[in-house]
Amino acid sequence: MRLDHVSYVTSHDQISDVVNRIGAQIGTAFIDGGIHPKFGTRNFTAPLLNGQYIEVVCAMDHPATETTPFGKAVKNKAEAGGGWFAWVISTERIEAIEKDLGRKSILGTRKRPDGSELHWKQIGVIDTLDSNSTFFIQWLTKLHPSNDGNAVASISSIKLYGSKNKLSETFVGKLKLDIIKLEWIHEKIPAVENGIESIDFNLGDNIITII
Repeated sequence: MRLDHVSYVTSHDQISDVVNRIGAQIGTAFIDGGIHPKFGTRNFTAPLLNGQYIEVVCAMDHPATETTPFGKAVKNKAEAGGGWFAWVISTERIEAIEKDLGRKSILGTRKRPDGSELHWKQIGVIDTLDSNSTFFIQWLTKLHPSNDGNAVASISSIKLYGSKNKLSETFVGKLKLDIIKLEWIHEKIPAVENGIESIDFNLGDNIITII
């Protein structure tokens, strides 16, 4: 298992401004990633080094944002003001995670403006509502957003609110993070909130922190 991408939520009205701001901070242009028709969301993506990427995602005016875990989670996060939403782990054996979590993964699809489609399975999105924002993905197509554009930045560290919960204890030990650090904030006291506090990116000789 390895870190696949990190996800940032904003509103539909603000997505262009957020994409431009984060793109300028990491020195990389975002591209229009298209629509997730099953979830009622859309995203823009920018490649990172080490085969990873960053997405900015928003909810659309679509009934799926009320009926699917991902759609609901993105909509809820946007209504709460947006910000970092998830750090997403890729695996080649999602059935093992299905067994550990006791439920089945669901199929995800995204159609890009050029007509190409991406397909994957994902599981654990519902846990982002009360955990440290981890969910899991297995790609079913060779297309990957880390190849869309010219990557110049890499993830250095991810700072998380709270303590290492059961999900983290179960899976982080199996996760290949290479040089990426996970840091838990307020680990010894009750967390006032869950999820990602900030992410540090390496950009040349500089560290860029995005909150």
